[in-house]
Amino acid sequence: MQENFPTQKLLKWYQKNKKMLPWRVDKDPYHVWISEIMLQQTRIEAVKSYYLRFMEKLPTIEDLANVSIDELFKLWEGLGYYNRARNLKKAAMMIMDKYHGEFPRKEEEILSLPGIGEYTLGAIGSICFSLKVVAIDGNVLRVYSRVYLNYDPIDDIKVKRKIEKHLLELLPKESGDFNQALMELGENICLPKGSPKCEICPLANICQAYSKNKMLEVPIKAKKTNKKIEQYTIFIFNVQEEYAIEKRKSKGILGDLWQFPNVEGTLSKIEVEELFDKESVVNIQELFPYQHVFTHRVWQVQVYFVSLKKKIASSYQWINKTMLLNDYAIPSAFKKIVDWILEN
Repeated sequence: MQENFPTQKLLKWYQKNKKMLPWRVDKDPYHVWISEIMLQQTRIEAVKSYYLRFMEKLPTIEDLANVSIDELFKLWEGLGYYNRARNLKKAAMMIMDKYHGEFPRKEEEILSLPGIGEYTLGAIGSICFSLKVVAIDGNVLRVYSRVYLNYDPIDDIKVKRKIEKHLLELLPKESGDFNQALMELGENICLPKGSPKCEICPLANICQAYSKNKMLEVPIKAKKTNKKIEQYTIFIFNVQEEYAIEKRKSKGILGDLWQFPNVEGTLSKIEVEELFDKESVVNIQELFPYQHVFTHRVWQVQVYFVSLKKKIASSYQWINKTMLLNDYAIPSAFKKIVDWILEN
């Protein structure tokens, strides 16, 4: 451990420079919880509008527990990782049932809530209840790696445990401010790309990467494995300005979300024409291919517009453009199709 870590200097920097954010107005654990889940894959500026809209519709844990899954997904649309929204509702229901609507305060109780891992526990526990826990996100890992010129891969669980243990030793009684200070330092000063703003960093005097001019050499990540390639043919079924969508299965990727009908594989126009009775089809138009990248897989998609004389498949929901825009949560994997429909 580096004994001369300037904790008070870091805390003073944070108090002077911290951003005024809607979820920092108070230390309500509901507010911190929702903001932290939203922030896991999205930058602060982008989250603000989502957070404010979410709180306007669902101002309490009880509201979240009672909201329909479709309405919740619509509120979450654009943030991705819809399983996080599903877990929010599950956790809210658990809080209402087991904790009488009051957010739990003990570490093991917070960690028992669906969708809450060690990072979110660290954020809520330290900010709201001053628990002696750390919140380690990508920003904190970057700051730590540079301050201590750490070349160990930060996505290795053993390395994270080592960093967590060290930061716990440094943690002051103002645990929430300390955790937020490190996160904000990484967000605004210790930048991931380009040149970090080392000249105004409160940790510059102890930063080993800065003293050796090796800021851009760390942090290090292990080599990523190749993503799985999946191919699909997606259909835009149209009957008199209405379009067919269907709900995905609950289990698996994008569970319970709405999608456009599709089949596995990339079909040619001739193969598509063979799927339908000629008497029921007005027109089949080959549109565009596109690719959508997930964390562990890539979808390669070919889209066809199929104009029909009458509606098919009782499992489909037929909606117009207004409903598509306002009432149904369509994941970003289908955004190019939604955009095409709205524009055409």
